[in-house]
Amino acid sequence: MTLYEDLKWRGLIKDVAGEKLEDILNGKPITFYWGTDPTADSLHIGHYSSLVTAKRLANYGHHPILLCGGSTGLIGDPRPTAEREILPVETIRNNIEGIKNQIDKIFDGKAELVNNYDWTKDYTYLEFLRDIGKYINVNYMLGKDIISRRLETGITYAEFSYMLLQGYDFMWLYEHKNCILQCEGSDQWGNITTGIELIRKKLNKEAYGFTMPLILDANGNKFGKSEGNALWLDKNKTSPFEIYQYLINSDDSKVEEYLKVFTFLTKDEIDNIMLKQNEKPELRIAQKALAYEVVKDLHGVEEAELAKTKSEDIFNNKGNSANTEKKNIDKNLVENGINILDLLMLTEIFESKSDARRMVEQNAVSLNNEKITDKDKIITLNDFKDNELLIQKGKKKFIKLVI
Repeated sequence: MTLYEDLKWRGLIKDVAGEKLEDILNGKPITFYWGTDPTADSLHIGHYSSLVTAKRLANYGHHPILLCGGSTGLIGDPRPTAEREILPVETIRNNIEGIKNQIDKIFDGKAELVNNYDWTKDYTYLEFLRDIGKYINVNYMLGKDIISRRLETGITYAEFSYMLLQGYDFMWLYEHKNCILQCEGSDQWGNITTGIELIRKKLNKEAYGFTMPLILDANGNKFGKSEGNALWLDKNKTSPFEIYQYLINSDDSKVEEYLKVFTFLTKDEIDNIMLKQNEKPELRIAQKALAYEVVKDLHGVEEAELAKTKSEDIFNNKGNSANTEKKNIDKNLVENGINILDLLMLTEIFESKSDARRMVEQNAVSLNNEKITDKDKIITLNDFKDNELLIQKGKKKFIKLVI
């Protein structure tokens, strides 16, 4: 199977720019890029489909450039509903450093990281309008889906200009890095084609691009949210076990798609896994393979084995395992009774008291494997067994409070 055929089989090619794209991907090594704005100091699992696709191209022999938008991040890519929050320059710099460390790890130091602030910071406004703005027609920009949708609610000039900046990024990389291909998520299609148009008009050269489809969960929501929170690739923000648990709970209807998109397993391996999965879906063979492979690729074999063991212990013992996280608390806090919400805040697995209240009201909190539905419940020493109280949040998070 060629690289292009593999990408198509995995469902990783949606929109295509350039009739020769298949030959380009299957041919001699080229330089390509994928970009992201540094809105946080870590990428999250929602970015991972793009990163894995970029790594597939790199494994084939193509040279990857990962662009961090130090300048575009100061403006923000137009969202469908509202303008993005403007981040301070220092925050952007710190975020780029965090992302760089993750990229180096994922690509084994073989990806080239660039920052578009380096080639835009000294570009004057008049020069940009003269050199770039004159080549892109306003009617062309208005025809882009994200722009036309925002016109109904209003869009700032800064956001409207974002497309030109990203188009210039592609042209700059074409001129200075011989980068001829851009691959992004499907929401970036308008920005990709703007860059290709700019290269064609200003340089009289041909460039290429393709987008990857948006990955959704079984409910039609963006993939990668756990109880409303992002699953970060930085293990200090989201543990490998949390990612493992999120993936092992993937819906049967989506797991084959996820195996194709997020793992480097071959077609034969995935077909074999799905054969076993369909014979005995209750064993969740495909979900276990997915969770293990992703954690292994992100954090290494050791972390994947630990997450697997902990997950199996929780499933078999309902959290009553030596591997369950423990947290010591002062006995005096409980001696005279403590409200359940105040107790839950001591675990540090709830974002806020409001989060704790919501989870209780949704029957998503258990104490010693018994559901708690009363947000006013008072917890006493009698609720502890052998000085321990097992608390479960949702299906995935367990912690023992020890007095």
